[in-house]
Amino acid sequence: MKSYRTYAPEQPYLLPPAPRDWLPSDHLAHFVLNLVGDLDLGAIERRLQSKDHRGERPYSPVMMTALLIYAYCTGVFSSRRIAKATNDDVAFRFLCANDHPHFTTINQFRAMYRKELADLFVQVLHACMSAGLVTLGHVAIDGTKMKANASKHKAMSFDRMLKDDARLRQQVEDLLAQAEAADAEEDKIEGPYDPQEEIRRREEKLAKMAQAREALRRETAKARAERLRQQAEELRAKAQDPATAPRDQKGFVTIAANRDQQADKLAPKDEDPPDDGPDDDLPRNTPPSTRDGEPKAKAQRNFTDSESRIMLRDGAFIQAYNAQIAVDESHQIIVAAALSNQAPDAEYFEPMLRRVVTNTGAVPERTTADSGYFSTANVRAAEHMGTEPFISVGRHKNCGTQEADISIQNRRTPERAMMRARLETPEGKAAYARRKATAEPPFGQIRACQGFHKLSFRGLFKNRCEWSFVCLAHNLLKLFRAVVRKSQPQLA
Repeated sequence: MKSYRTYAPEQPYLLPPAPRDWLPSDHLAHFVLNLVGDLDLGAIERRLQSKDHRGERPYSPVMMTALLIYAYCTGVFSSRRIAKATNDDVAFRFLCANDHPHFTTINQFRAMYRKELADLFVQVLHACMSAGLVTLGHVAIDGTKMKANASKHKAMSFDRMLKDDARLRQQVEDLLAQAEAADAEEDKIEGPYDPQEEIRRREEKLAKMAQAREALRRETAKARAERLRQQAEELRAKAQDPATAPRDQKGFVTIAANRDQQADKLAPKDEDPPDDGPDDDLPRNTPPSTRDGEPKAKAQRNFTDSESRIMLRDGAFIQAYNAQIAVDESHQIIVAAALSNQAPDAEYFEPMLRRVVTNTGAVPERTTADSGYFSTANVRAAEHMGTEPFISVGRHKNCGTQEADISIQNRRTPERAMMRARLETPEGKAAYARRKATAEPPFGQIRACQGFHKLSFRGLFKNRCEWSFVCLAHNLLKLFRAVVRKSQPQLA
């Protein structure tokens, strides 16, 4: 009879095995652990050391960081699933050195150090640059609508809030009237009718809508005040222009003072603290408002995630954020990443290009983008930075099929005519032809390979940090495959 290999799952080891032997030498977990050991985790260390030294000792930040990076690389985003994997998955178990942090510990670490973890994106990018994966010969900028952790059915317009408020108040009055009638007939029926639960539910909804209306009013009033102050600054600049007539200068100063007074009346007294610096230059969507700062009837707010917006993706409306990336052509490394809640792409072009320069310390030779990014200001900004822009101006021969999304003031400008002519040249056709093959694959790889289909958190800042961490994982996987491919022996 044929004999079998020895199988004794209950047999204890006579000598303890080395954890590294649990996995092949070219496994991703080894690469992640080695890379994290080279990263500067000083920002996390300093915050950890500033805490009270008493109490239970925390897990190593190297272990927790490596655990989260490997989890995002392999499509495991839930803290409960990560905690479960430390028991069930050999790679997770190796990274944790056979420790098993509770899911609340994993979630707390990610929440507490989300900004520090997001900042590791630049360090991983520099590792990719050191490996020769970034050339900056051609960088393509693109965006996608990433689904928020909220339902579009939880969004309500200002006009609908007012109508529902009146409807719910009438329902509460009707229920109270029914309660009084039920009390009068209590002895004639089997059991008294208690509408208190229905009343409580409607009163809670009324309170939520009142809070949302007030927040919407504050947001539109603040945005209107900022626009008025910006107009005042522009008028003062015109007044100081020597070419302006003296009579007009006085008028501009007077109008600017009126704009400031209107802004002071509209601005909330206890304004929210400003956003963290690095993302202040990104466009932010504000609901439409009237001249006096009141929300328009169609201004919407989501009860679950108030900073997300309804956006169009693949012909369907979803509650989403706009996730932006700038991708280097040579190995599809993401050299800049950003996220905000404004759906149109045009205002993201210059901030993304500046991030490329800041992150890499160099200016790309060519920069491409689709027609959604075209504007006169963007063309001038790119040329001022020293890169040659190739931005589609809409439907034209051999340069893509995306419909133009261009404002009226950009339709007949020298920059538009120049860009169309540039894209018609052999060099322009060759450069723009590589845009789609450069910018769009990372989105597909993030969704299909990493399994990241929607944002996990609520709020703009939290989701910005997660998007940077997702892009970090994408770059790390590119670096891993490049290094492993080089190290593997080539067949003759």
